[in-house]
Amino acid sequence: MSEPVRIYEHPNYKEVYVVEFEDGSARLATKNLVPGKRVYGERLFRQGNVEYREWNAYRSKLAGALLKGLKENPVTRGSRVLYLGAGSGTTPSHVSDIVGMEGIVYAVEFAPRVMRELLVVAEDRGNLIPILGDARMPYKYKNIVETVDLLYADIAQPDQAAIVSENARFFLKDNGYLLMAVKARSIDVTMEPSEVYKREIDILKDNGFEILDVVHLEPFDKDHAMVYAVWRRKA
Repeated sequence: MSEPVRIYEHPNYKEVYVVEFEDGSARLATKNLVPGKRVYGERLFRQGNVEYREWNAYRSKLAGALLKGLKENPVTRGSRVLYLGAGSGTTPSHVSDIVGMEGIVYAVEFAPRVMRELLVVAEDRGNLIPILGDARMPYKYKNIVETVDLLYADIAQPDQAAIVSENARFFLKDNGYLLMAVKARSIDVTMEPSEVYKREIDILKDNGFEILDVVHLEPFDKDHAMVYAVWRRKA
């Protein structure tokens, strides 16, 4: 791929950048919180005194959602984020870049093997707090996690919307936001993806969420959608 010719902030998403190349192609990027360090083999670009990390939409559902025109990105500078299903840290690292040291990312992961990789990523990132835990049991990490501005969920469980709603009751502030990646085939392989999305959205609505946007993530992730919602806490 040719060298970048221009890097600028995305016109719709703060703290998200567009890297344009000589051949006319473009990629998303975030400012690297830890200059010189890669997380998943992504390319690094420098413009002036600032280093940027390529944000691969085939590796990150949030990047895919932004490229598919998500209404807005609720991950902002200074945000407090509870991230369920942090994996090895690919997307959490970009969230960490965006929120900066003024923000914090509580990254919950269930699998010990994957947690080892997440711990390596978190070593250099003071705003990324790895938590080995089960998202079904938010009470077990309630002494670690504070009230958050945003709940991000990528847990591929059949009862994902119910799990998300329970975590919202514990941690999400009133009028806080939700980003939930729905993997239809992990929830019910016998149903059409559109029906799965509708069912999960209905569960969120029943639990106090107002849906703001839904974007389908093809071609980046097949049978996936990103649901963007706001939490209207019930009495």
